[in-house]
Amino acid sequence: MVENALPDDPTANPESRPLATTPLDALHRELGARMVPFAGYAMPVQYSAGIIAEHQHCRQHAALFDVSHMGQATLQGADAAAALERLVPGEIVGLKPGRQRYTLLTNEAGGILDDLMVARLAANRLFLVVNASRKATDLPHIEAALPAGVRLLPNEDRALLALQGPDAAAVIARLSREAGALAFMGVLEAHLDGIPCIVSRSGYTGEDGFEISVPAEHAEALARRLLAEAEVKPAGLGARDSLRLEAGLPLYGNDIDELTSPVEAGLTWTLGKRRRMAGDFPGAAVIRDQLENGPHRHRVGIRPDGRAPARAGTLIVAGDGTGAGTITSGGFSPSLNAPIAMGYVRRDLADDGTPLHLTVRGKPLPAHVAPLPFVPHRYAR
Repeated sequence: MVENALPDDPTANPESRPLATTPLDALHRELGARMVPFAGYAMPVQYSAGIIAEHQHCRQHAALFDVSHMGQATLQGADAAAALERLVPGEIVGLKPGRQRYTLLTNEAGGILDDLMVARLAANRLFLVVNASRKATDLPHIEAALPAGVRLLPNEDRALLALQGPDAAAVIARLSREAGALAFMGVLEAHLDGIPCIVSRSGYTGEDGFEISVPAEHAEALARRLLAEAEVKPAGLGARDSLRLEAGLPLYGNDIDELTSPVEAGLTWTLGKRRRMAGDFPGAAVIRDQLENGPHRHRVGIRPDGRAPARAGTLIVAGDGTGAGTITSGGFSPSLNAPIAMGYVRRDLADDGTPLHLTVRGKPLPAHVAPLPFVPHRYAR
């Protein structure tokens, strides 16, 4: 899913608020993690092997990420799915038990309040995962729209682990054969090494993998059990960011926000056909107009022609010298051994191969629009 690409600036009012910690904080420090402020939490950005090694291990074997800073909640009641569907453009009522869906909270201007995962655990029970930086906004927003008989229960006593990579399924199957056999975007409640968990086959790296919601008091034991497997090594925020960038996945607060529509962001696949026709979600009129007439800008992949990376905020210039847009995420791709970026450009410049210039340190550097993802997804199908 989701989150700010880079750690919070530790020099910006460092004493303004104490950092929260996840249930794995002691384990991260034991493993030699470099901890940084991120969305109000102390989080590991990398371990001793380094970001590139962690990135490559995820692509080749399996990496374990702590994503316990994310918001988790249960929505329950006979009308839970219908209530949530009034806030998102995705198909929730038709979501079958044991399935999960990526969707968006939208506002009346068609902007994205957040992106989130919604899993149907039972007929009257949904499990939600929202971004850490948005959970204090999302949960009250959802709760305010609920009818009588539907309750939103924050799961503040749970941790969240992500096991990602081509060996992830084999590792999970050793702890639960049923969980290891999940289809992509499948979800179930299962015991992993005797610990009750909510397991989904999903992730944020472009690789096959699993996200595991676990009671906080058992999180360290489960993490140690997974790390004991030969294929698994820990990975931090740095590798998570480079992996999702290669996969062309947007980050909330960088590539999508309240001023960005699903159409501009290239997320039209999240708009259910029935929901488009009904138009009964926030911002439906704006989104429908963009679907019919096209948005003014598009999120695209960008490949700098040289070796210099273009970071978020870099200005994009068209061949005729006019402003074209802005980079929203950028960095170095370990898989491609080259810089990559995503950003928004004018509609007339969005075709693959279109030449551009990026203003890096005051100099125009050549680049071009490139197809997304940069590295093909390897989700289980």
